[in-house]
Amino acid sequence: MGAAVAPEHILRELAELWVSEGKQAAGGAGVLRACTMTLVVLSEENEDSAALGETIAALMPEHPARSIVIRLRGASERVLAERVYAQCWMPFGERRQICCEQIEITASDAALADLPSVLLPLAAPDLPLIVWCRSARFVEMPQFREIAATARKVVLDSAGFADAKRALRTIACADWGGALVADLAWSRLTRWREAVSRAFDGRDVAGISNVRVVCGGVAAWYMGAWIVDALADAGVRAGLAVAAGGPARVELAGVEVPGPDETPRGDYLAMREELGIVGCDAVFSRTLASAARLAYATDK
Repeated sequence: MGAAVAPEHILRELAELWVSEGKQAAGGAGVLRACTMTLVVLSEENEDSAALGETIAALMPEHPARSIVIRLRGASERVLAERVYAQCWMPFGERRQICCEQIEITASDAALADLPSVLLPLAAPDLPLIVWCRSARFVEMPQFREIAATARKVVLDSAGFADAKRALRTIACADWGGALVADLAWSRLTRWREAVSRAFDGRDVAGISNVRVVCGGVAAWYMGAWIVDALADAGVRAGLAVAAGGPARVELAGVEVPGPDETPRGDYLAMREELGIVGCDAVFSRTLASAARLAYATDK
């Protein structure tokens, strides 16, 4: 492993990769190079690389990207190493493969300061750059803010934070350099929010004075804040209580609705949803601000 990575060397390897892929294509059908964005994925080295690879591969047919996966090694000797390869698939009934580029970089904490200068030249020109950070540790490091400032969108996963209130404060109050911010803990709530909306569609909510969400993590505050905001839009002021433990559920004036599972899962579906949102998610932005306010109001 080397102590430095030259972006021009990686770009040269990518060019050679495409030549090789074209020569190996069966029957002379060739390959189609697909790219709609640059997707930078930051994860700890001890994370299951096979599972992450499967998630990225599943995303590519719908959201083809030049993927740059950063494996964070932690406090070890200075390391910054790379490899390149192609992620390919063949649509049903077609003879030609569609391929996306993937770059994998391993970095120790001692080499993190070099990452921004390496990543920027590797981004696909004139296409959006999305940063997906799977490491709660790295989110609070200054090097991450520098990378985030180059992105159109930053996707986090607050389910990985040990302290839900601290996660809310970090996401809501950090300076993301103009980038949009998203949280997979919110994306995983989509079907639960749809279920609650259906349950109360057309019903009188005037008698609801309290909302109680039973489960842990940031998802509980998101769910509760979203319901409280929706009730406020209907002219109803309701209090919010969040409790840990027991089967996840939401209680509204005695009505119990199955709530979100606090276990982080469904990364593919949640990330597919976020990659499909190109602009500001106004509902999430409002809910994030309300969740942070409500969470810290309980400390007073």
